[in-house]
Amino acid sequence: MIFEDLPTTPTAEELVDRAFSRAARAGRAKSGVEAQRSMLQTASNVLSDNLEHVVTSWPDFDTVDPFYYELADAIVEVDELRKSLSEVGWASNQTDEIKREYQGRLGGDVETARKLRKQAFARLADVVEEVAEDLDRLNAARDELKVLPDIRPDEPTIVVAGFPNVGKSTFVNRVTNARHETASYPFTTTRIGVGHLTREHIRYQLVDTPGLLDREEKRNEIELQAESALTHVADCVLVFVDASEACGYPLSDQLALRDAVAERFDVPVLTVCAKADRSRDIEADHYLSVESEEGIEETVSMAVDAVGYEPELP
Repeated sequence: MIFEDLPTTPTAEELVDRAFSRAARAGRAKSGVEAQRSMLQTASNVLSDNLEHVVTSWPDFDTVDPFYYELADAIVEVDELRKSLSEVGWASNQTDEIKREYQGRLGGDVETARKLRKQAFARLADVVEEVAEDLDRLNAARDELKVLPDIRPDEPTIVVAGFPNVGKSTFVNRVTNARHETASYPFTTTRIGVGHLTREHIRYQLVDTPGLLDREEKRNEIELQAESALTHVADCVLVFVDASEACGYPLSDQLALRDAVAERFDVPVLTVCAKADRSRDIEADHYLSVESEEGIEETVSMAVDAVGYEPELP
């Protein structure tokens, strides 16, 4: 997942402390004017390099897959993130300019050089302080994005939808041979599960969507964008319907949700009659009961056929 390895962004105070501490050590290794020059070069290099690393550690959002772009935009507002990255990049360049400006002036007697170096340090600290809020914003964004579910847009994907308690998670857990991982979208109660299965040497990911594609009432803005992001990755949608209504929701509401999902996704949307051991009173593309082991593999095969994935041959 592209945001998983984002490093922690240091605060402005941490950056300045780090730079000036290393500068002090560098100064002790020399004497006279050379000590002042060494301190200035070390401090500015530490700040410039660290600020640049903050910027370059983030992916280029112009090349990010639309799935992750929309998720990121829903959570942290990509435009605001870009502004902060631009400001931090500016600060990195400014520290270099300050170094060049003062290095040429650090000559003559030691006392004058010391005063100029202190003046340069004050300006370096001011530059970093100017982007303190941007650094905090980037670190907060990193904390939110790194916990997004690991969904891979390049893998064939089957999205499982339906009301709560219709058997979605039970099915996904039953047919996936990888550990079923669940993660929350930040700022919402929405959760999403991802499992994997392999057929004919092709790995498919099954995305379980509890809390997202399981109701008809109005979704908040972040949930709508998360739903929109799923439209970029889905190759097939299985809508689970409990005809027995043991899930606690009327069949009419479940079918209305199915129709809404079919309208939203421009991929095959298949109706699965879950809990078929209790009731089959619905026209469905397939009938399934995980509890009685009925139709499990057939449901998977139906979904795989609907995806129609053909790997690129070398």
